[in-house]
Amino acid sequence: MIMFLMLQVTGLGSRKGNKLPQKKLFSITGRRDISNPAFWWIDDHGYEKKFNFQDLSAESKRVADLLTKLGLKKGDKLLVILPRLPEWWFINLACIRTGIIISPCTTLLRANDIQKRLLSSKAKCIIADDPSSITVDQVLGDCPELKNKLLISSSENGTDDRKGWLNFKHLLKHCDGNFENIKTLSDDAMMLFFTSGTTGFPKMVEHTHATYGIGHKLTADYFLRVTDKDVIWNMSDTGWAKCAWSSLFAPWNNGACVFVHHTARFDPKAMLHNLCQYPITHLCTAPTAYRSLVKLPLSHYKFQALKYSFGAGEPVNPELKTEWFDGTGLDLYEGYGQTETTFICGTNYPEVKSRDGSMGKPPPGIDLQIVDDNGQVLDPGTEGNIAVRCKPNKPVGLFTCYLNDKERTDFVFKGDFYLTGDRGQMDGDGYFYFVGRADDVILSAGYRIGPFEVESALLEHPSVLESAVVSSPDKERGEVVKAFIILTEDYKQNDLTDLITELQNYVKSTTAPYKYPRKIEFVETLPKTVSGKIRRIELRNNEWKHHRQASS
Repeated sequence: MIMFLMLQVTGLGSRKGNKLPQKKLFSITGRRDISNPAFWWIDDHGYEKKFNFQDLSAESKRVADLLTKLGLKKGDKLLVILPRLPEWWFINLACIRTGIIISPCTTLLRANDIQKRLLSSKAKCIIADDPSSITVDQVLGDCPELKNKLLISSSENGTDDRKGWLNFKHLLKHCDGNFENIKTLSDDAMMLFFTSGTTGFPKMVEHTHATYGIGHKLTADYFLRVTDKDVIWNMSDTGWAKCAWSSLFAPWNNGACVFVHHTARFDPKAMLHNLCQYPITHLCTAPTAYRSLVKLPLSHYKFQALKYSFGAGEPVNPELKTEWFDGTGLDLYEGYGQTETTFICGTNYPEVKSRDGSMGKPPPGIDLQIVDDNGQVLDPGTEGNIAVRCKPNKPVGLFTCYLNDKERTDFVFKGDFYLTGDRGQMDGDGYFYFVGRADDVILSAGYRIGPFEVESALLEHPSVLESAVVSSPDKERGEVVKAFIILTEDYKQNDLTDLITELQNYVKSTTAPYKYPRKIEFVETLPKTVSGKIRRIELRNNEWKHHRQASS
C-alpha cells in the first residue's frame, strides 16, 4: 500500500513575477507503512513509536486545526522550544499547512535568550516542554505580543499541566483531522532561525516555502543521497537549521524514513548500539561525536545497514576521516552549508571525486565563487570570501533576509553575491578549500557561538571590567570559546581558580550553557584599534599561532 503525505507549500507562483509550476512543491511519497515507517522514534526508556506518511498527514492536520482555533493565522509567528519529541515534527508540518511562521529554538536557551527571541520575532504563541516553560515564565511580563502558551510534557507520564499554560495533548483530542490547507506563495515566509553574529545578538534568518520546501531537494539528492528505501539518523538539536535540513525536508522530499532517538545526553556506546540494532542507512552528526566514537573499538560493532556517514557543523579533519574509515570501512563525507542556505558544496555525489583537503564542488544550480570584499570574483588559488551568486538569478535555497535588520542584510550581499562569512580558495579544477571564518564567530562541536553574547554575559558579573572572546583550538571540539578578561580592582586579589569556575557557571546560568568559555585568561590590557574597538582578530591569531608552534 502506498502511504503519502502531500503538503501544499505553494501552488500560486511568486508575487515577484517568477512563476513557478502550478503544482505542489513539497510532496512526500513512498511505500511506507508501520513495518517500514516514515518516522521512527525511540527514547531512553524503551518507548518506540512509528508513523507512516498518512499518520503524519493526519497528525499535522489536527495540529493545524488546533493552532487556527487558538486564533493563529497566516503570517503569525510561533516559537517552538522542544526536545526531540514527535510533536516537533507534527507542528512543523502544521505550520506549513496554515502559513504560520515557525521559529524552532533549542531547549538550551536561558531566560534572556528566550526573551530576546520573543521580542524580536513578535511571536504570538509559544510551544514548550516542561523545563523550558519554567524559563519562559520568568520573562513573560516583558513580552506583550505573546497570547498563547502551550505545554507538551517531555515524558510519557507527564501531565502537561502548568498554571497559565494550555495542555497541548488535551486540546489536540478535540481537533478535526479534515483541515483544509491555507494557500501560500513560494516567497511567503515559512521559517525563522536565529543565528549568532559577531557584533550583536542573534539575527533572524528568514526562509520561505520555496527556499526550504524546494531548496532541500538539492540536500536530499546531492548531499545525503537518500531514497525511499533509506533510514536516516540526523542527531542535530531541534533548534538548529540542520534538524530541518536532514530530519525533515531533505529525507521526506525523497520518501526516506527519519529515525530519532530522544535522549538527554550524548552517549557514544548507545549511539553505536542504535547503529547495530536498527536499519539506519545514513548517519549525520557533528565531528565531535565521531571523535568520541573512534576512541572505542569500532571493529567490535557490526552496523546493521549503515552505508553513508556525514559530518556537519564544522570541518572534518583528515585524521578523523582516516580513523573512521579504519574502524568502519566507511567514508566520512562532509557537506557545506549554513543557516542562510541549503546545501552548497560537497563531495558525496558521483559527479565529484574526493580530493584531499577539499570541501568539494557545488551541486547543480549553485554558482559558488571566491570573491573579494566587494563581490568581485578572484582568480583560482587566491584566498577570499566563499560566496554564492544571487544575481541575476537567486538560487532557490538562499534565505531572503535577516528579518528587520537591513544593515546586516546589506552587509552580506555584495555585488552579485551573498558572502557566507567564510574564507576559502578554489583551485583550477573548481574544487573548494575551506580556510576559516572571515569574522569572529566560533564553531565549537557543531555549535555556532557569537562572541558578543558571551562577552555581554561576562560583563554582567561584578568581577569583569572588560572581556574579549575568541576561538581557541581544541583537539576534541575543533575549537572552543576562550575569554580574555580584565578584572575590576576589587577582584584582582581573589583566588583566580575559584573565579574561573564562578565565571563559567555564571555564563551557563545567563545564556545557553554551550556558549560558556571553556578557557579563561586574565590580562591587564586588550589590543584595541585607534577608535577603541577590541581587536579580537589579534587575540585569535595568537591563539592559533601558539597552537601551531606547539604542534610542530
